[in-house]
Amino acid sequence: MISRRDMLKGTLAAAATVGAAGSTMFVPLNAQAKAPKVGTQAPGYYRLMVGDVEVTALSDGTGHFPLSDLYLNTTPEHARLALANAFQSTPTYLSVNAYLLNFGDRLVLLDAGTSDLLGPTLGKLPANIIASGYHPDQVDDVVISHIHADHTGGLTLGGKKVFKNAVVHVPEVDAAFWLSAENKAAAPDDAKHAFDQAVAALTPYINSNTLKKYAADQPAIPGKINTTFRPGHTPGHSALWIESKGEKFVYWGDITHGDVVQFDEPGVAIAFDNDTDMAIKSREAAFAEAVAEKYLVAGCHIAFPGIGHVREDDTMYDWVPMNYRADI
Repeated sequence: MISRRDMLKGTLAAAATVGAAGSTMFVPLNAQAKAPKVGTQAPGYYRLMVGDVEVTALSDGTGHFPLSDLYLNTTPEHARLALANAFQSTPTYLSVNAYLLNFGDRLVLLDAGTSDLLGPTLGKLPANIIASGYHPDQVDDVVISHIHADHTGGLTLGGKKVFKNAVVHVPEVDAAFWLSAENKAAAPDDAKHAFDQAVAALTPYINSNTLKKYAADQPAIPGKINTTFRPGHTPGHSALWIESKGEKFVYWGDITHGDVVQFDEPGVAIAFDNDTDMAIKSREAAFAEAVAEKYLVAGCHIAFPGIGHVREDDTMYDWVPMNYRADI
């Protein structure tokens, strides 16, 4: 039986023979390039097909967050050790992802990124939409998993619509909560800005009658985008999903922050949760369903492109990133 090593040795030998016989190129032993360092990443998009639907993962960028101090129901020391064991530093780089779905007759964006609300390493979604071959003006619908600044902030820039021709769909429960002046008045002072950010992001769409609300567990766009109610992180937090040709793709929003700690310990919550106990129940349900149905999962705060599967292991659950492929 020919081993992988034998195959590799044979390939290298063949290449060396071709090079010796057919090439007169001189390769210097010491390259002394003096080009300046570029210092930037490639555009953040990744494409795959789910049945007949083209899905483009889009990066809004990364933030540098003190995750170990933000997790609840654990200690910072324990969280730092868990992150370090996965070769992740503290503070931790955390992705902000969105997903563009082309149904052939409709272009739908799932979540909208941060705009200019969270610093210069984020807010890259519009540029990455363009880099991926589309344009924000082509987007027909934006479906929001929940109303937080890193999901709705990117709807506007400078008080104007970023998605000029889109209808925006938000969870009915979240809209009632975040657009309420009474709820803002009752909120702690350090939380009031979140209500202001929600109003600022949604007002241009409200004023143009292009904001729609979807009910819990009801389709956001009938025949296109289905929803599963996963409350806790916010009152109306929902997973968004599609099915095509027997394949299922579930964007679960903020079920997790990162791809290490909360998979091993689903009972670990985060300071951003509106209702900690409910968020934990939603996470447990989301993990169990993903394992049982074996569908593709996408997460906003899982390392870009944030697409993979969930499996059980000897420490509860494990995140398995989708294997990279150069075609779609």
